Amino acid sequence: MPKLSAGLLLFRETDGALEVLIGHPGGPFWARKDEGAWSIPKGEYIEGEDPWAAAQREFTEEIGTPPPAGQRIDLAPVRQPGGKVVTAFAVRGDLDADGVVSNTFTLEWPRGSGQFREFPEIDRAGWFDLVAARVKLLKGQRPLLDQLEAALGRGAPA
Repeated sequence: MPKLSAGLLLFRETDGALEVLIGHPGGPFWARKDEGAWSIPKGEYIEGEDPWAAAQREFTEEIGTPPPAGQRIDLAPVRQPGGKVVTAFAVRGDLDADGVVSNTFTLEWPRGSGQFREFPEIDRAGWFDLVAARVKLLKGQRPLLDQLEAALGRGAPA
């Protein structure tokens, strides 16, 4: 059974351009990675749990504020290269990406040192137009951008 993850793709329009909010994962593994490393705010949930409720919970934990109220757009689940299935929902909204305060996780670092450190799940977030987001996002999540464009009646870029 693949791991299940649910997330929220927040979007807005700025000067006619569609932008999405994505986050850069915290911790030492991701510290020097940028292109192909960012993700929508998401997290795992268990079989039988409501993915929409999980997506809202994970957004709140990783961004530090509840998701904006608004009509949700259900996006088709995508399978990441590692096998995890991501169910995502898009919601129109806005927030200050510089004000993101993520929850943390504990990791032994350096590995084998016996020292445990706290790292934020998301160390920074940003608004990106779809061209930039396609470069920043994990490969397995890029189809979510195409689905968002289709749902909003916009064509994918040439």
